[in-house]
Amino acid sequence: MDRFKAMQVFIRVAEAGSFTRAAETLEMPRATVTTAVQQLEAHLGVRLLNRTTRRVAVTVDGGAYYERCLHLLEALAETEAMLTDRQRPSGRLRINLPGRPARLLIIPALRDFCDQYPELDLDIGVSDRPVDLIQDGVDCALRVGPLPDSGLVARRVGELQEINCAAPRYLERFGTPRVPSDLAGHQAVHYHTARTGRSLPWDYTERGEWQEITLPARITTDNTEAYMAAALAGLGLIQAPLHGLWDHLRRGELVEVLPDYRPAPSLLSVVYPHNRHLSGKVKVFVEWLIRLLRDQPGVTP
Repeated sequence: MDRFKAMQVFIRVAEAGSFTRAAETLEMPRATVTTAVQQLEAHLGVRLLNRTTRRVAVTVDGGAYYERCLHLLEALAETEAMLTDRQRPSGRLRINLPGRPARLLIIPALRDFCDQYPELDLDIGVSDRPVDLIQDGVDCALRVGPLPDSGLVARRVGELQEINCAAPRYLERFGTPRVPSDLAGHQAVHYHTARTGRSLPWDYTERGEWQEITLPARITTDNTEAYMAAALAGLGLIQAPLHGLWDHLRRGELVEVLPDYRPAPSLLSVVYPHNRHLSGKVKVFVEWLIRLLRDQPGVTP
């Protein structure tokens, strides 16, 4: 295996913390990955990784070598990009998307992207739980909400307008709230975020200021599809992005309430690791995704 390829393999093992996971994301046999790292260590005369039965971690020398490899391979990619930008992107692109936007919006529109870039294969992970892009070898991801300090590159897409709503059967039973004080006696469906481990509070704006209250709930979920299903079943009030509610509102399956007290909009971002920012395939997908999302009603740049 050539030196540059061995460096790429070492970087992937260091980031994944596992030979097996690195082999899976590189689509290489585990034995090949192990051999590449062993040969690199033999060539350098130092141990780059400490192996245990549960975890692989970089040594002090391995950490320093990892940083140098990142800079070297990034410089190489930048040099090659000067000459290859005119070529069509090809290969496999690993993407992670939240469930509802993926199902309702992004995947139905992918035919256009696939037709533009026939030599690109997409590996799409769909989950409301944020994955570790570096450890799992994901090229880019769409994120809704505030971003933790993860060291990832973030491209702001815009903001998702959100509304308060409920099913008619719920409103027939509990009444329609007109102002926040009417929420006494009402219940919500709670959304449990994997990032913080807590349910999101009910928030709204009043006289230009954001307020938060806690509504009781009998149903709590960490999945947006289940969250929507609970609302449609009349199990409580919800707050959700407007872009995913159009059909339900048009059919009368959900009704907006408290329109003068909407929740704060949610930040919409595309994130990717620093060492992917020069990748042609990442560039074209991110630009396509941003154009798609900014054209949607309920999304403000």
